[in-house]
Amino acid sequence: MSERNLRKTRVGKVVSNKMDKTIVVAIADNVAHPLYKKIIKRTVKLKAHDENNVCNIGDKVEVMETRPLSKDKRWRLVRVIEQAK
Repeated sequence: MSERNLRKTRVGKVVSNKMDKTIVVAIADNVAHPLYKKIIKRTVKLKAHDENNVCNIGDKVEVMETRPLSKDKRWRLVRVIEQAK
């Protein structure tokens, strides 16, 4: 198995595409509180590289971990799973 296939991938929703060739992807996850066991919704925002500026706000996308591309960008767009309506 090649090393490229072992990289982390995440599925999330595009919340911003105002930057050139960069999108902000929100990834939601449900986790249990360590003490009280209540399910809490946690959201992480990642900046990802979008080479062709194909994403729009609301799109469901898959991103893959990559080498640092800038100060904040460590992910790149793999594919658009579902276009926003």
